[in-house]
Amino acid sequence: MERTVRNLVLWSATAALCCLGAFAQTGSTSASSSSAAGQSSAKLTTSERTFVKKAAEGGLAEVEFGKLAAERASSEDVKQFGQRMVDDHTKANDQLKELASEEGITLPDKLDAKDAASKARLEKLSGEQFDHAYMLDMVRDHTKDVTEFRTETKTAKDPAVKNFASQTLPTLEDHLKQAKSIESHTAHATRKAKSKATGI
Repeated sequence: MERTVRNLVLWSATAALCCLGAFAQTGSTSASSSSAAGQSSAKLTTSERTFVKKAAEGGLAEVEFGKLAAERASSEDVKQFGQRMVDDHTKANDQLKELASEEGITLPDKLDAKDAASKARLEKLSGEQFDHAYMLDMVRDHTKDVTEFRTETKTAKDPAVKNFASQTLPTLEDHLKQAKSIESHTAHATRKAKSKATGI
């Protein structure tokens, strides 16, 4: 009888140790899973956050200026380009909002001081003057955008930021190519109009 009791005690102790071991292993697995999840959702670097915010500011401006061009431009090419800016940049802005939401970044919802001043300047122009000024802005803005997005495709560490930059870059490059072509036509039209007005 005494031997039986002793065996039962030993068996209970062994079972308890096994349970504790299993619990410890589960806890360890849980901790490593939690650590892996934390690594996968690592915070963006300062430069990546700056890029996201600047991209949002630029995209917002392109939509606002594009609406203005679609309404006020005298050239059909400029009108169509303006509408393309509204369509393409609205799509890119929506993608950027999703990325920002996942990363906890608050994006601007209105033009910054510089872009607001540019819009006010454009609103005072009409006809060929508006066309040429708007297209000059588009060439300048997209030249800067292409450079920044190209850099981000090479330097970004965050997969979502890198993917956004890589997917958007070809569209921006096409915008720049089209803007340069239309700007050369508007420049010619402006020179022609000035020449006619001055009789030279």
